[in-house]
Amino acid sequence: MNEDAAYLREALALAAKGLTKTSPNPVVGALVVRDGNVLGRGFHTWSGVEHAETLALREAGDTRGATLYVTLEPCSHTGRTPPCCDALIAAGIARVVCAMKDPNPLVSGKGFAALRAAGITVDLLPEFADEAARMNEAFVHFMRTGRPLVMLKSAVTLDGKIAAPWDNSGWITSERARAHVQELRHGYDAILTGIGTLLADDCLLTDRSGVERSRPLLRIVVDSLLRTPLDSRMVRSCKSDVLIATTSAADAGKRQALEKAGVLVLPFDGSRGRVSLRKLMEHLAAQRYLSLMIEAGSKNNWAALEEEIVDKIFFYYAPKILGGMNSLPVAGGIGKLSRAEAILFERVQVHPIPPNEFAVEAYVVKG
Repeated sequence: MNEDAAYLREALALAAKGLTKTSPNPVVGALVVRDGNVLGRGFHTWSGVEHAETLALREAGDTRGATLYVTLEPCSHTGRTPPCCDALIAAGIARVVCAMKDPNPLVSGKGFAALRAAGITVDLLPEFADEAARMNEAFVHFMRTGRPLVMLKSAVTLDGKIAAPWDNSGWITSERARAHVQELRHGYDAILTGIGTLLADDCLLTDRSGVERSRPLLRIVVDSLLRTPLDSRMVRSCKSDVLIATTSAADAGKRQALEKAGVLVLPFDGSRGRVSLRKLMEHLAAQRYLSLMIEAGSKNNWAALEEEIVDKIFFYYAPKILGGMNSLPVAGGIGKLSRAEAILFERVQVHPIPPNEFAVEAYVVKG
């Protein structure tokens, strides 16, 4: 079994080569082994179309009696490609060793059943399931819930403030922390901010990592009355990658002008004249955006928490204190009125950012 573990670790390393290159598909790595020799390797990318198993089989050539090590259950349905199970059966694979069952209802156990029915031995190594699931966190979440994984990201002082009442020039966190934000941003399908942040910062919200991705980062602005300036950097840089979430109360002429500039403008009416973030999530899910990162101000941060669309947080802490009652907290709005109502978090991790900063990653406890 130590040999199985070593080969499955190599398959996971192969899968990692596809990170950010496969959405809305999962990352998958596979290798074909016979008599202690690796015959073929493969990992999936969206642009490459073919699945990891197929690529590994092709590189291997003769695979009769070989073992396939793969990070995710082979598919048994036809999508953009024929079923991988059929290819494995036709190739004469004798054994499949896998890290985890596919959470996709179209697959989920059916792939293993098809392989076993064809006389192929299937072994799951549960000790690798968590690592394989973390690698495909957004995909797993989407398949289990039907909606995107939503992460609320913020840069805060030690007392939880994100902005001072007067001068907000400069940055709360260091250049090193901000560089890490770009890495984090690169891993998401979409990013959201509010009109207040756009007007204050004239932000772009682009992926500046320079690393290949399967599709452009969708930039979303929550703007209930369409106050987004036509000459803003967001609009001027739009290449069919900007969505403004608004309401039916917005000016029709302004909507037409934004659409003429290439911006997608859609109403998602909520209560009290606000944008419904839940309806926006439904739209993103229908378009198969698996993940959303929120980089917004105090009001929108609270709106996302209040509407219970947030699944996790990633807060960067700087060794500073602003204090006072007028500095903006990370989440404003009405807030909870008693400690008993506080939003709870679990699976808390602290990530050091030398020399003096750190980040907290945690998951919302779902009731």
